[in-house]
Amino acid sequence: MLDTLVRKYHSWQSYRRTYDELSRLSNRELNDLGIGRGDIDFIARRNMR
Repeated sequence: MLDTLVRKYHSWQSYRRTYDELSRLSNRELNDLGIGRGDIDFIARRNMR
């Protein structure tokens, strides 16, 4: 059970790190990467798995 909690916590940390890093980029930088601001949550969630 503790192992599951630790894994979930690490997944959440990965999500927050990705979300925060992408959120700091300007719209132009996101566009250069082919990402829209509305896609950040989807990408961060996909990255946490």
